Amino acid sequence: TTNFSGLARGVRKECADLETTKASMAHYLPPAIMALFAPRPPVPFKEPPQKRKMYPYSGVAGFVQNLKEYNYAKNPYQETPQDIKKKRKAKHEASHEKRLKIQTEKFNPSHPDNPDMTKDAFKTLYVARLSYEVTAEDLKQEFEYYGPIAKCHLVKDKNGKSRGYGFVEFESSRDLKEAYKDADGRKINKRRILVDVERGRTVKNWKPRRLGGGLGGTRKGGKDVNQRYSGREPPAHDRRGGGDRDRRDSYGGGGRGDRDRRDRGGGGRDRRDDRDRDRDRRRRSDRDRGGDRDRDRDRRRRRDEGDRDRDRRRRRD
Repeated sequence: TTNFSGLARGVRKECADLETTKASMAHYLPPAIMALFAPRPPVPFKEPPQKRKMYPYSGVAGFVQNLKEYNYAKNPYQETPQDIKKKRKAKHEASHEKRLKIQTEKFNPSHPDNPDMTKDAFKTLYVARLSYEVTAEDLKQEFEYYGPIAKCHLVKDKNGKSRGYGFVEFESSRDLKEAYKDADGRKINKRRILVDVERGRTVKNWKPRRLGGGLGGTRKGGKDVNQRYSGREPPAHDRRGGGDRDRRDSYGGGGRGDRDRRDRGGGGRDRRDDRDRDRDRRRRSDRDRGGDRDRDRDRRRRRDEGDRDRDRRRRRD
């Protein structure tokens, strides 16, 4: 007990000395540090809240008439993103139709002031899907194979660049018919072209593709409905050849025969399969013939051995 009492007195004395040391060192600390050790302000006294008297429960039948007579302001209609998109689309279509109407009224392929117009529309071919690097001289050189050419015109834009189509006028209608039948789908500068008669001056009320007309089927919709071959008609799979056209095609070659072989797809694979089957059949037949030869050789050997045995027995007898 005496030990514990002495220990307690020692602890109290050390705590008192510590407090005295703190009090004596406090005036050395800056005010900002002293503010951290300042006591908090006392908690203010707040009176407890008084309970309000609640209204008794009742029904809503008495308020129905008030709801009927209440005039409330209706909210303004807010356009949805779908409505905005439809309105923008309708505005664009109306503007497009108006522009097409104006351009259709101005469209006149037989205008006398057109210096690039050919003389005879019934001797003129329309050549489309040309490479942009092809010039009028190149086009003329390609179609001179079918006969003399009176005029060759390549359509260009305001900057002088080719628009990918042109017109070729022949001196003879016979040459035009031959080129119409043979040149469609031919390659010029590694691109297959489309050849057709001029329809702007020969067909009544004709409109080009840019004005909503035309005969092309490459822009109808998706891949399942769009035309996926070059030329006016689908390629004939039973037509072969095209070598003469390839030889006279100085801008990349390739005739209808190449296109037909490519359209046929797996023809080469079928021929390889046929050759493999024929080779296997020949091997089996050779193997069978080899087995027959072995059997015949064994049969002759046994017959010869039997004959020698009979001769030996006869000589012995």
